[in-house]
Amino acid sequence: MIRRHTLEPSDNRRLAHLCGPLDGHLRSIESALGVALARRDASFRIEGPRDAIECAAALLDRLYADASTPIGERALQRALAAVQAPAGGEDAQAGDGPLVLHTRHADLTGRTPNQEQYLRQMLAHDITFGIGPAGTGKTFLAVACAVDAVSRQGVQRIVLTRPAVEAGERLGFLPGDLAQKVDPYLRPLYDALYDLMGFDRVAKAFEKGLIEIAPLAFMRGRTLNHAFVILDEAQNTTREQMKMFLTRIGYGSKCVVTGDVSQVDLPRGTDSGLIEARRVLAHVKGIAFTDFTAADVVRHPLVARIVEAYEAVRPAE
Repeated sequence: MIRRHTLEPSDNRRLAHLCGPLDGHLRSIESALGVALARRDASFRIEGPRDAIECAAALLDRLYADASTPIGERALQRALAAVQAPAGGEDAQAGDGPLVLHTRHADLTGRTPNQEQYLRQMLAHDITFGIGPAGTGKTFLAVACAVDAVSRQGVQRIVLTRPAVEAGERLGFLPGDLAQKVDPYLRPLYDALYDLMGFDRVAKAFEKGLIEIAPLAFMRGRTLNHAFVILDEAQNTTREQMKMFLTRIGYGSKCVVTGDVSQVDLPRGTDSGLIEARRVLAHVKGIAFTDFTAADVVRHPLVARIVEAYEAVRPAE
């Protein structure tokens, strides 16, 4: 099906913002919605399935209305998620509108129905699992919720941890003391904090003890009260480590566990604690699970296609 769609009133500056550098925004829309876009002045030729064409036309109208200033990648992804949300079913419409978190990004919210569900589950449950491929926002949104909770004084501190799967003999070859040895494993958590809070605020939060980052091995024997606790890369925990971590949670705390069960780095023959937890805790009251797919990838469009390609060949392995 082919449709002509004209944006009015014609405004070359708005059109330039809508299309993006080298028509990059149009190419992103084509990839996300499965349509072909061609433009002549303010008139667009949209080719594809009927429903996709309707989504593309609605998206062009929405973006054009907001194009008085350049459209960033975040705004584009949010708009894409908004026009695609009806396809997500009733769950995608649950709640009273999109959740907006209080971070350095004032308009941070879920970009896909699964991300929106994930945010709501973190608010409503004491323990939440986010499981899915790389680039779906599992860790970033969890850290964003933690930053939001501290800013609202819902918790007193943030505790971030992940297993150092190379711990032991190999780790000993790295230079420096123990903190410097484990720092490379925790770097993704630092990156999320810097993005959400800014370098200066993160540094001050560490000085005041509002944020703690530690390898999973340091969690044993502790009870974490009034804290927002995140376990990242949980697919690399053993059964014993996962049980140990989940039983650290104290009063007034929230816990989020993230991981990708397709990227387990444990020694051959060692079962993943995340995979077992998904099975054992599936029906435990107070625990929620969000399963992400390639459709939730919000990095470069190639990441989603890479994930889909690997998922397609998995049954043959």
